[in-house]
Amino acid sequence: MFSKGQIIFGVLFFMVFAIVIGYTYRKDLKLHKRFYAGSIWILIAFISFIALIAAIKFIFK
Repeated sequence: MFSKGQIIFGVLFFMVFAIVIGYTYRKDLKLHKRFYAGSIWILIAFISFIALIAAIKFIFK
């Protein structure tokens, strides 16, 4: 079991970490749009490939 201090530390750490990640993402948003344009198609292809493998597994059980 966690002590009260550990739980408080964990919650505070998560909150600060989420704020820093959000700030960094917003700061680099222009770069993300410039260098990662079209990356959604890679994600769609990857998810489709995994779905295809799962479908083959369940069809040819």
